[in-house]
Amino acid sequence: MNTSLHETKVMPAASFTAVASVAALERLYTERGQSLYGGEAVSQLQHALQSAHAAEQGGAAPALIVAALLHDVGHLLAQQGEQDIANGVDDHHEAIGVTALKHLFGPEVLQPMALHVTAKRYLCAREPGYLQQLSPTSLQSLQLQGGVMSAAEADRFEQRAYFAEAILLRRCDELAKEPEAQTPGLAHFLSIASTLAKNPA
Repeated sequence: MNTSLHETKVMPAASFTAVASVAALERLYTERGQSLYGGEAVSQLQHALQSAHAAEQGGAAPALIVAALLHDVGHLLAQQGEQDIANGVDDHHEAIGVTALKHLFGPEVLQPMALHVTAKRYLCAREPGYLQQLSPTSLQSLQLQGGVMSAAEADRFEQRAYFAEAILLRRCDELAKEPEAQTPGLAHFLSIASTLAKNPA
């Protein structure tokens, strides 16, 4: 990997460890969710809602629906710029998001979130045609995130806890880039999150 193009945007700890309630999540998406989702044609909020909706429509468990809603919350916390990916900046959003939510949700929500980037690398290695159907922005971020897995890496990933959930979350992620898609609102999915949160207020 060309490390000169692989930068890390590090936010102060207080910026991404204080998401301690569902109300705080609502404020975060209300205040920052209208920013564009990287180089895609949807906002961060649209992407989150479409991901969660895809999981719900597919009959996923509540924890996976919430993971789908929140899987890119790290982008909001890191305040990802619209051109960051094009400029070679990886904000390590999956790690930031899990760190921010570790006191609010359990592993059934956090682990699929933590693994959804790795799941993309896995699917590119193991599923014929998956790499070719990625959007240009997703292809750019793939290179920043480590590229296509080797066979040995893919074998090891299949043994990870929450492997299946991470793959399902990744598929919901890829479906969530439609500018005109209609979904339930944020309140609907936060009500599901409240049933799983350690601090539902």
